[in-house]
Amino acid sequence: MRNNHVSALQEKEMDVYPSRVHGKPQIIQRQDPVVHSEWTPDAPLTQEQSGFYERNGYLFLEGFFDGEELAKYQAEARSLQVSARTSKQDEVIREPGGDEVRSVFAVHESDDVFKKLSQHPRLLAIMEYLLGSETYIHQSRINYKPGFIGKEFYWHSDFETWHIEDGMPRMRALSCSIALEDNYSFNGPLMVVPGSHKEFVACIGKTPDNHFKDSLRKQEYGVPDHDNLTRMVKEGGIDTPVGKAGSIVLFDCNIMHGSNSNITPMPRSNIFMVYNSVDNKLVSPYSGQSPRPQYIATRDSR
Repeated sequence: MRNNHVSALQEKEMDVYPSRVHGKPQIIQRQDPVVHSEWTPDAPLTQEQSGFYERNGYLFLEGFFDGEELAKYQAEARSLQVSARTSKQDEVIREPGGDEVRSVFAVHESDDVFKKLSQHPRLLAIMEYLLGSETYIHQSRINYKPGFIGKEFYWHSDFETWHIEDGMPRMRALSCSIALEDNYSFNGPLMVVPGSHKEFVACIGKTPDNHFKDSLRKQEYGVPDHDNLTRMVKEGGIDTPVGKAGSIVLFDCNIMHGSNSNITPMPRSNIFMVYNSVDNKLVSPYSGQSPRPQYIATRDSR
């Protein structure tokens, strides 16, 4: 495995992905590997799967969890959704323009079932292979997209926000999305632009203070410009990795992704676990502002 460890102080001094500081969008070529380990026959992914992830920035694994495991996660997510409706905790995010629960953050800390899920041996083996080191949870949440009223998540690169607002130095993190219900092409599934993870879109606009209070409901800063997004889609297309409940999607921290509103009767809820390398711990936000709260961005590996 490669070890690209650089001290946090060095990383802060050499920001290779500056964003929200220019008058117009800019493209910066990726400076980091996508797969941080050399493939061997005992790797937790096949060579074909590893190569697909490296080229496209995502990987769909059908039926990763069996029915018994899945039922446990589904029941726990429903229970959290009910209790969140009357919760005043900051970890509960509402839909824009309404009180319906959009997301519940930090479930790997507040809930024993999801804490164990975050440490699932099969998941950890894949994360450590792709990231080339031990990992920790940078962020966890359940996204609820109920039928008829579930709102969209606009196009974005997670890394752009995690870098600027959280202080994540390099592209050495990934998300694991676990489908709690069947994901169809029509009920607001995850959409990704294959290959877009190879370029960093430096966005425009100074980040407002406490931006997270609005961005978790509807993001308006750190989003790509239409010209570059159009070009990326023309080059890579748009994939919608969909399948049965219990399937997972792994996607690189820098891939361009989003999802449509759900106006169908079929709900779509997913568990998101974001894994970061222990060699990529957060430094001060590159925006120069105060860090986002711990429930959004874990600032140590504990």
